[in-house]
Amino acid sequence: MGRLTEDMTRLCGEIVALRRGRKDFVKDLSQSVAAMKSNLRRARHEMARKTKAERRAAVSHLKKMVGAMRHAFAADLDGARRAWAGK
Repeated sequence: MGRLTEDMTRLCGEIVALRRGRKDFVKDLSQSVAAMKSNLRRARHEMARKTKAERRAAVSHLKKMVGAMRHAFAADLDGARRAWAGK
């Protein structure tokens, strides 16, 4: 074969190899992105579940505290009324 034919054959081989390399890179990249998305989705669901439980506990505690404060305030107000009434 001539020099031109050899160079064209080599160039064709390089083009095919680079194309295959890009294809493999894109395939690997899409698998990595899919795995990352899956991990993020799982972490977000876990975090949402955990924070939901924490919020419920905080609201429950807040309701108990406010209820106790309201009862204490009502008792204090009742005592003040009785004191003003002289009872």
